[in-house]
Order: sequence, then structure tokens, then C-alpha cells
Amino acid sequence: MKYETSTSDVVLIGAGIMSATLGVLLKELEPDWKLTVFEQLGSAGGESSNERNNSGTGHAALCELNYTAEQPDGTIDIEAAVKINERFQLSRQFWAHLAKRKLIENPSDFITGLPHMSFVKGEAHVQFLKKRYDALSAHPLFQEIEYSEDREQLTEWFQLIMNNRSSDEPVAGTKIDDGTDVNYGELTRKMCNYLEQEDVDIHYNHNVLDIKQASEGLWELKVRDGKGSVRSHRAKFVFIGAGGGSLPLLQKTGLPEGKHIGGFPISGQYLECTNPEIIEKHYAKVYGKNPPGAPKMVVPHLDTRYIGGEKKLIFGPFAGFIPKFLKSGSKKEFFTSVKPNNLFTMAAAGIKNFSLMQYLIQQLRLTKKERMNELREFFPDAKDEDWELKIAGQRVQVIKDTSEGKGIIQFSDTEVVHSEDRTLAALLGGSPGASTSVSDMVRLLEDCFPTKLEHWKPKIKEMIPSYGENLSAQPELIGEIKRSTMKDLALERKEK
Repeated sequence: MKYETSTSDVVLIGAGIMSATLGVLLKELEPDWKLTVFEQLGSAGGESSNERNNSGTGHAALCELNYTAEQPDGTIDIEAAVKINERFQLSRQFWAHLAKRKLIENPSDFITGLPHMSFVKGEAHVQFLKKRYDALSAHPLFQEIEYSEDREQLTEWFQLIMNNRSSDEPVAGTKIDDGTDVNYGELTRKMCNYLEQEDVDIHYNHNVLDIKQASEGLWELKVRDGKGSVRSHRAKFVFIGAGGGSLPLLQKTGLPEGKHIGGFPISGQYLECTNPEIIEKHYAKVYGKNPPGAPKMVVPHLDTRYIGGEKKLIFGPFAGFIPKFLKSGSKKEFFTSVKPNNLFTMAAAGIKNFSLMQYLIQQLRLTKKERMNELREFFPDAKDEDWELKIAGQRVQVIKDTSEGKGIIQFSDTEVVHSEDRTLAALLGGSPGASTSVSDMVRLLEDCFPTKLEHWKPKIKEMIPSYGENLSAQPELIGEIKRSTMKDLALERKEK
């Protein structure tokens, strides 16, 4: 596609879930704005958003134990779980709006209703799960949660996990039927298809080499196309939504927001079942406790997935360290991100997280037998010949100086930073990521377009009915939203 103009109102870098979400929001709010997307791969949703590069969990803190921390006094803090769930409800509402308006077709292609469960073993973990259940069940967002220590009930919930498990081992589980499996790659492609239908120029195989502030309040981008030609493109506003590629591009801007900050790449692998009989016996996303020494994002889970209409079963993740910021990138990316202004920040992170590096290196060295032994902790009857190793995506966790000290790795959230003049924003971090893409991008609109916000609010409220509301304080609204989004997204549960 040839350029029709060298200037856009908005340039989105990267055709992943974040850029696609922001693009659709802006197209709904300002239909006449000129939007341009530059993506270095040949299609949308090819990196972290791709269905093969993430777990596909609609993260709503229903089963993820790392969002409910046990405090020193033994109580369970559910604040993070409530926040994550409320943000995911915004995503469901926005996707339901797109489906209801026929802006995207066949929502069942990208989202499936699926129970979210937790499983623990050992007396201490059973006590933790019971306290977590007590805390969550008292909140309107989680009141449908079920808890059991009954082995017969647990076998009904997750047969593979319970079969041939030692009867002497204390076990417990929780279950919520309101969970989802989400194909973020397919959702991204659907949104990008809509944008192209609305005359948004999406340039695939285009790599942004540099970003600099130009005259007249514009940003100038140097872009190389698939044939090697380099051109300039100007924009009034730039969003760097390039996943692991965001930090290097932010550093190129020369902005203070790109200094004294670093990135820590974590690679991922998982086991995928090849036996159809085993796949059919599991129907849930079941999360466990973090292994000792593992980062918060490395939580073992045995998951049903739906990819391309086909039911699959995966177990993971297995973490590791490869100095790439993108799965399709170069092994030089981590080293070239170290600059004089972030050298001490990165060094401090290395010293403080030596045990984490040891853990990641140990994960990389795992043999097939050792990986299968980890799987058997979840699925005692797992056979080596029924599983094969797959490579997942790369995540880049932000490293920065905080009130806690220098070189702190941020595992708990995605982060949007913007320039002082609000004409450029970049998305950093990797968790919970795609699940909260809508709330992340709405927050970006609030931060970067304050003079437009009052004019936009009625339309945002139309797309996302709970926008601006304290959802937790309105049980009736929670029920209404769940019912309406279930209908518009065709979230009737599939049969086993």
C-alpha cells in the first residue's frame, strides 16, 4: 500500500491487541481522524497477542492465586483481584458492544465460556485456599465461587488432576463458571479488519526505525518498508504499542520518560497434549500455586484452549531467559537497551534478582522428563508420548527506580507512560496485559486527551456501560453486565 499522505492525526506502532483496541476506540470517538498503523510483521496479532504466545485466559482473578496475597497476619488481601476483575468487565463490555453493533462478526471465534478453577495440595495451601474463598465469596464480583475439599466433588470438577492422586494428600479446589478462554490473536485480527474497512492504513512489514519530535508540535517517524525503502511519516499523536519493542522505541524519542528505565525479558514454553482422548477429559482452566523462587507471572496451570475452533489442552508455563524483547526479534535487543542513563538501574536489578536469574536458567535446562514430572504434579497419569513442547511468546517486564529502591522489576501490572505534552504514549510491561487492554487504553485517552474527554464520555459510556462507575458497590449492575455480555458474546458454555 502506498502512502496517500505523510501526516496522520494518530500513528499506532504495532498491530497487537493494544493498538487495535486504541484504534477502534478512536475510530468510534473521532471517525474523521486519520489513523495509521505500522507493523513490522506480515499480519496483525503476531507477537504477544497471538494465540500461541499466551495462555488465552480472560484474566479476571477468578482462579489466579497470585492476585490474592496472604498478609503477615494471615488475612487475604483481595484488592488486586477486585481491580483486575473490574478491569476485565470493561473489556467484556467493549467486546460485546463491537459484536452487538456488528463491527466484528462471530464473537465465538475469539471468546468461549469456560470454568476457571484453582487447585492446591498440602495442608498450608489448603488453608490458604479456604481463606481466599471466604474473602472472595463475600464480594459481589466473586459471589458465585464454589469451594470443596471433597475428593469426589473435585474429581467431577477436574478428573485428570484427581485420578490416581494419593489419598493421604490434603487437596482443595475452587470453581467459578463465569470464566472465559480468549483467543486474543483472533480478536486482534477482527479489530484490525474493521479498522481497514474504516479506511485506516495498516502497513504490514514496516519497521519504525526512529522517532523524533519535529516542528509544529508533530512527531517524525523514520519507517522502513518490506523492500528496504526508508521514508518519513509525521503524526500529531504517537502510540508505541509494540509489546517488547516498545522500550527501545521509547528510548529513541529522547524523552525523560524513556530514561532510567529498563526491560527484563522472560521467555515462555509450554507442553501441549497430542492425545484427543485426554483432551476431551478436561474442561477448565485450572491454576495452582507459584513454584518456590518463580516470578509471580509463572503460575502452573492446566488449560483447555479453543484455537481455530479446535479444542486443545496445554500445561505451563516453563520460564526462561533469552535476551530478546520480541519472539521474532534479535538476541541483541536486551543488550542494546542498556544505556548510560539506565546502567545503574539495570545493574541494581541484576544484583537484587540473582536468584530469579538462577531460576530462569534452571528452567531453560529442564529436560523433557523433568518437565513431565512437573506436569505429573498436576496430572499424575500424564504420559510422555502424549505431550510435546511448544515455544510461547516473550514478555518484557519493566525495570525502574521506585520508592522501594533502584532496579525494581515490575511484575504486577502493565504501565502506560506518556510525554509531558501528552502527544506520545507507550505501553510497557506484560501482565495482565491483553485481558485489561480496554481499561488500559481508556486510561490512555483520559491521560492524553483531557480536552476531548468531556465530549467523549457519553460515547465511551455507550460502549462501556460501567465506565466511571464503582462496579463493586452495585451488585445489580454486575448481574446486568454479566447477563448482557454473555448474550452479546454468545458465551453459552460448550459441552465437554
